[in-house]
Amino acid sequence: MAIKIRKADALNYHTQGSPGKIEVVPTKPLSSQMDLALAYSPGVAEPCKEIEADEENVYKYTAKGNLVGVISNGTAVLGLGDIGPSASKPVMEGKGVLFKKFAGIDVFDIEINEKDPKKLIEIIRSLEPTFGGINLEDIKAPECFEIETTLKKEMNIPVMHDDQHGTAIISGAALLNALEVVDKNISEIKLVVNGAGASAVSCTRFYMSLGVQRANIVMCDKEGVIRQDRENLDDIKGEFATDRDILTLSDALTGADVFLGLSAGNVVSQDQLKLMADNPIVFALANPDPEIDYDLAIEARKDLIMATGRSDHPNQVNNVLGFPYIFRGALDVRATAINEEMKLAAAKAIAKLAKEPVPDIVNKAYGSDSLGFGRFYLIPKPLDPRLITTIAPAVAKAAMDSGVAKNPIKDWTAYELELQERIGIDQRLMSVVIARAKKNPKKVVFAEADNPKILKAAQIIKDEGIGFPILLGNKKKILELIEENSLDLTQATIIDQYEETAMLSKFGDILYKKRQRKGMTKTEAHRLVTQRNYFGALMVETGEADAFISGLTRDYPKTILPSLHTIGVKPGINRVAGMYIMNTPKGPYFFADTTVNLNPTAEQLVDIIGQTADAVRFFNVEPRIAVLSYSNFGSALGDVPAKTAKATAMAKERYPDLVIEGEMQANVAINEEIQKEIYPFSSLKNKRANTLIFPDLASGNIAYKLLAELGNSEAIGPVLLGMNKPVHILQLGSSIREIVNMVAIAVVDAQSKSEL
Repeated sequence: MAIKIRKADALNYHTQGSPGKIEVVPTKPLSSQMDLALAYSPGVAEPCKEIEADEENVYKYTAKGNLVGVISNGTAVLGLGDIGPSASKPVMEGKGVLFKKFAGIDVFDIEINEKDPKKLIEIIRSLEPTFGGINLEDIKAPECFEIETTLKKEMNIPVMHDDQHGTAIISGAALLNALEVVDKNISEIKLVVNGAGASAVSCTRFYMSLGVQRANIVMCDKEGVIRQDRENLDDIKGEFATDRDILTLSDALTGADVFLGLSAGNVVSQDQLKLMADNPIVFALANPDPEIDYDLAIEARKDLIMATGRSDHPNQVNNVLGFPYIFRGALDVRATAINEEMKLAAAKAIAKLAKEPVPDIVNKAYGSDSLGFGRFYLIPKPLDPRLITTIAPAVAKAAMDSGVAKNPIKDWTAYELELQERIGIDQRLMSVVIARAKKNPKKVVFAEADNPKILKAAQIIKDEGIGFPILLGNKKKILELIEENSLDLTQATIIDQYEETAMLSKFGDILYKKRQRKGMTKTEAHRLVTQRNYFGALMVETGEADAFISGLTRDYPKTILPSLHTIGVKPGINRVAGMYIMNTPKGPYFFADTTVNLNPTAEQLVDIIGQTADAVRFFNVEPRIAVLSYSNFGSALGDVPAKTAKATAMAKERYPDLVIEGEMQANVAINEEIQKEIYPFSSLKNKRANTLIFPDLASGNIAYKLLAELGNSEAIGPVLLGMNKPVHILQLGSSIREIVNMVAIAVVDAQSKSEL
């Protein structure tokens, strides 16, 4: 499903909190006068002198080696055209975010108010002391060719215009694999290119470097086939002009093996596809609408292999598969350029990765258990965690082999570990969960649908295809709020429980049957089901909905009680627990119990450990568990150390396959060096804990809230553990983003339970 972007959501996203998408964060302590003196005057003079003595020391004493400049003059922005440098800034910030998320690379975006290519070249060239690499972005053709070519010659750092080369590298990988699937030789295929802009030209050149023969290429633009007899033909188009007797796209497609579209939507017909050779390869990469609709193309040719730029079809050609990792490899060997050898290495690495077995985490993210090399899987998925450890080393090695690496890598095993540490591979956790939810969306009932936050979250849930919202509450008020907030929830189900007399009667009888031996009368049961938390929970219990979300406006204990009365806990579970996922700069940590159990006994802690371990595995992470205390392995006496030590011993016996350690202090749990030095017997000494079990509700609740507010970490949750069906309780006052995350977790929870 294509994501629908609403203007209000986009503008709100860019204005909430600090305007824009990036900030500068210091990497050194600045907490004392000594720190300030070291960071600036007089201490800063020492690294300055070292760099003056040897300019290469700039990589040792500054951030240059991990800093890329994303630079544009705003003359060819996305599908918006020449909108100017200021209007291009949100795009450049966005590119910086992708660099950081996927490859751990820092970015300064620079928007330059200059269209003269020679002046622009001079400005960018003067920035070389600042950056380890330059990513040119959204500069129009044909000027972009001159700008990139000149800068590559005159600068001693990597320079790449991603609009030119990103699509070329990714689609080139797809081409290599598609030809293997249909058993065709790249030197013999006939290629038709529709479009003659920067990307089309660079793709065609790159395909030639892969082995496509110049004589077998036909390029078209909006005027038709580019022929040698065309008047006023510029040098770039002249490079691909044909002398064959063909005039139209239909002529060109007759007998062609491959079509590459980088032009406009819906310019190719089914009849034209039927003119192509057997097993045609069609890369319709115009965005947002491809040159021919995917379904129409598949209908026209059953033997077709197709790729688009869209995430809702197989074989998405997405530049994020390339540029973060190409620059990562180039920076890590301090390359003086990104050359053809490095680009070819990237394409071949991507192509090779697609042939390897797909990890479970990727299959689950995309709602499949059968992703594998073939017509519908030519290139890896963007969320594949292996991309960085596959492409960056290939690029780095190509830089070394081609003689442009100034800092060659010697230990490739250590380099792979360094790559994983740079980005915290598990930081993509929620991206994977959301992608998985979209593959099989479920019906989610919201108990507080008369709240604008819930309705805005429901809009996102619907638009992104995460789930099907059921809005519970006063229908008139909900409709008024939908109109006031300019939302489009016409397809969502709205239920006013007071109007559902049959359901109220049915639910009342069910609740009475469940609670009659626990002091509840029939009259009380029928009264309680008019409350939305009871009504919504009973919708899940009876299959009217797949998951239940509540808690935005009510205290946690009051919100959870109706679900415990109606749905109850899993068989064999004595009590529920709450877990928060803390997305930190070092990766995700799982905290439990943070919301439910006030002061659990040792035996109850063991139950919580088991439930938490299962939940961590639900997120495709192998739990490494620390049971926390104010004591380390008996170093202090007291009720808490005694309880947690007992719980640890019992848990190790009950769950022998789990890595469990305790009792221990929090800093020791996540610091392997302390454990190696002082507690070498610890089972966490070689890999820190990622799952922290707190001795009581107070400590867990305080810890996650402090980390969320002071530790530059995102709290996801609380995830309710132990319920028999998907029930998830929001934290009081959750943000829209937090609600969406929780719904995605609830949907995947429902998927998992339906598979049992």
